[in-house]
Amino acid sequence: MARIKILTEAELRGVVGLDLDAVDCIEQAFAALATGDVVMPPILSMAIAAFNGEVDVKTAFVPGIDSFAIKISPGFFDNPKIGLPSTSGLMVLFAARTGMLEALLLDNGYLTDVRTAAAGAVAARHLARADASTACILGAGVQGKLQLKALCLVRPIKTATIWARDPDRAMIAAAEMTRELGIEVTAATEIAAAVSAADVIVTTTPASKPILRSDWLRPGQHITAMGSDQDHKNELDPGCFAKAELYVPDRLTQTRTLGELRSAIAAGAATSDADFAELGMIVAGKAKGRPSDDAITIADLTGTGIQDTAIATFASARALAAKAGSDFSN
Repeated sequence: MARIKILTEAELRGVVGLDLDAVDCIEQAFAALATGDVVMPPILSMAIAAFNGEVDVKTAFVPGIDSFAIKISPGFFDNPKIGLPSTSGLMVLFAARTGMLEALLLDNGYLTDVRTAAAGAVAARHLARADASTACILGAGVQGKLQLKALCLVRPIKTATIWARDPDRAMIAAAEMTRELGIEVTAATEIAAAVSAADVIVTTTPASKPILRSDWLRPGQHITAMGSDQDHKNELDPGCFAKAELYVPDRLTQTRTLGELRSAIAAGAATSDADFAELGMIVAGKAKGRPSDDAITIADLTGTGIQDTAIATFASARALAAKAGSDFSN
């Protein structure tokens, strides 16, 4: 009789946090992706335009990891208007050797939030200047706040600004982050000035038209763009590519069709066959990272199935050690 572990969101929050262990877990996943032995199919994605929604399904098999996850991730971006979170979902964990169901992680998108923020930290760790001390976050939602928290784990951030289309949300998020992080975080009223003043800029919105203009950029900045993960989304003005000395995708085949690279190709700012070293190659030491302190760098993060397998197995191991969750026998 098979025993299946069931973990609720509350239980998962109790054993997994956004900390350096989680960042290291995702960093190791990126390195594994650079080996070529990972099996990671394209994202299964379905748009539900009538309700400003989408559903993504991601997975990956990683040699050396005993389990693999299948993650189902809905995102419905009008939900906050009716008091619901924008994202939800769950992860299902299977034994890599037998395919038997091992665990249901009923995280409501929490683990996706953690691994996405951790990926931002990995990008900053390898691409942002070591002395980067100012940040600008575009977007005041859960992911925007987590990206700032993750950035503070890997860079000496002293001040930050948060910009959102809704100034009230930006003010609330800034006050929350000031309390939680113990640094000065303010709501940005002028997006251009906030972007220009920052060492690290992170875009976290579901925008379909650019919100970050290339003429706001200055030498030495790093940009992590993580909001564009569908073929209709676009946060960066394609002109940003002309200013950047280094562009780094999480998965090149994905960013060509879903990420900021897609928009750059459509605008003629990049060619469809241009080759770029992926973040995992830089993490693994197979490609060079930031070329100089004066360079502008861009990380294009569309989210990968290997991140989901990594965080799901990480969470499962943490839960086992803490004796968390319930056993179900079938």
